[in-house]
Amino acid sequence: MPVYTYQCENCGVQFDKQQSFSDQPLVRCPECGKKRLKKVFQPVGIVFKGSGFYATDHHSPSGQVKTVEEKQEKNSSREEPVTNVEKSIEKRTEKDSDKKE
Repeated sequence: MPVYTYQCENCGVQFDKQQSFSDQPLVRCPECGKKRLKKVFQPVGIVFKGSGFYATDHHSPSGQVKTVEEKQEKNSSREEPVTNVEKSIEKRTEKDSDKKE
């Protein structure tokens, strides 16, 4: 069951009440007894996760997918030395291709 927040417009008291969807909203303040009670609506934080949402589909800040040319330029301007892991992967790939022939 949802929890609703109520606030009295007369005395300012604010409280939470667990109610069913089918229950009538409260109207009388438990503190001052006046019929000045209103529901308080607050924004709900929603986080969309998973594929299908543009914010998670693209890693570039503008939301645009980089072109193939931009990716190639980035890879060709790489100044880092080839690591041992990359070398071992290349060797395994060469061995696998030799086995297939």
